[in-house]
Amino acid sequence: MKLVAHVVDGHRIDARPAPVERDWMDHPSARHAYRCLPLAIANACGWELLTPSGFTALWNGDPAIGSIHVEPDPGTQAPASDHFGAGVLTFHVPCLFRTPPGIDLFVTGPLNTQKDGIAPLTGIVETDWSVATFTMNWRFTRPGVTIRFEAGEPFAHLMPMVRGLVEQVEPEWALLSEDPGLAAAYGAWAFARKAFNAALESPDRPADAPAWQKDYHRGLGPDGRPLAPPGHRTRLKVRPFVRRGGDSAVPEEGAE
Repeated sequence: MKLVAHVVDGHRIDARPAPVERDWMDHPSARHAYRCLPLAIANACGWELLTPSGFTALWNGDPAIGSIHVEPDPGTQAPASDHFGAGVLTFHVPCLFRTPPGIDLFVTGPLNTQKDGIAPLTGIVETDWSVATFTMNWRFTRPGVTIRFEAGEPFAHLMPMVRGLVEQVEPEWALLSEDPGLAAAYGAWAFARKAFNAALESPDRPADAPAWQKDYHRGLGPDGRPLAPPGHRTRLKVRPFVRRGGDSAVPEEGAE
């Protein structure tokens, strides 16, 4: 499947495969978060658009347009503006994305990360036909807080998604006991999990004992038997954007 970013002439975008790493997860007290495979897979599931230059922004609380003061770094132009009002900071994305028929683009903020005082908004764009560019928007959560985006900091996360898939889902609920096999498997997992957590607190725990269970990571059930299908993933290999035709050069801002 192709995802093509048609960059408007005279502009550029800086895009990268979303990394697994997060600054807050790199802190010694939080590195255990990397053991959470669902979180790590989500971190890397897609691409990020990066801020071309640094700036600060401050909202005074007025919903009118012009109530956000944006201050670009010296010698640069701010890549975001107060375009819609309502405390919304807007990044204009200078390209048209193209996906195959029936594939949309899910556009949101960087996953599993936070910025104090401002939160990303999320949109779904039908990029298989639209001839309009889209914006990435963040909304201040409270006035009087100066927020900053550094040059090279991600401001958007992109993921393709099948149009209409959610509407095809037929949600149901059932009691776990109505599926004896699944209930038994869950019971075995819950027992093993409780015993493992208790062992972590034991003063007699061996120094070389594992610090975390890896059953989900390995695709195993609590009895050690494989449960995951062949498509089980422990890491993603998302391809970077490359220049069509093989030229990897990135056009400079303002280049013709």
